[in-house]
Amino acid sequence: MDSAVSDVSPVSTVSAASEAPALAGVPAQPEDGAQDWQLDHTRAPIATKVVVAGGFGVGKTTFVRAVSEITPLQTEALMTQASEESDDLTATPDKMTTTVAMDFGRITLDDDLVLYVFGTPGQQRFWFMWDDLVRGAIGAIVLADTRRLSDCFPALDYFESCGLPYIVAVNHFEGTERFEAEDVREALTVPPHVPVVIMDARKRYSVVESLLAMVAHALEVTPE
Repeated sequence: MDSAVSDVSPVSTVSAASEAPALAGVPAQPEDGAQDWQLDHTRAPIATKVVVAGGFGVGKTTFVRAVSEITPLQTEALMTQASEESDDLTATPDKMTTTVAMDFGRITLDDDLVLYVFGTPGQQRFWFMWDDLVRGAIGAIVLADTRRLSDCFPALDYFESCGLPYIVAVNHFEGTERFEAEDVREALTVPPHVPVVIMDARKRYSVVESLLAMVAHALEVTPE
């Protein structure tokens, strides 16, 4: 019995001694791959919410997938014959799935800024979810396809009516005519103060530039 006690005591002493430096204010050794702001508990990153909206098949899921630093949450369902009358696949004949709830991803833009990116469903029958997805967002990106610009009008009207800052990002598809940003602005009658950018939802750097433009616009419109 005495030997059992003597065996345990040294272990406890060593364990307590190993914790003493941390308790005395000596910084712990940085973990592999950890960034400075992750180790400094006085610099908690600011987490903000961004919404990506637009018409059916405009590239919202691709947008979130391209930029997310985590495995994105996707609520994709197979297209069925039941949606043939409501979902126009003329511009996207190879599309086999559609978002039925939302897409979700995360990206760290700076040491102190983390964006949570939410993609909205595009079909009208899922628009009832937009109010919940938009709640708490600092701004929105409206994706547009120049082959069917009218599809993004509902999103533009929605964000105008609720007063949420937004920008328009024209997702340029291969094989389609390329238009200048000001031409798209005129076609959509977007106000002069709203940024319009040309981007490619498949390319991370292009998506990041769109997000930065949206954040800058949101800060300009609502600096507080």
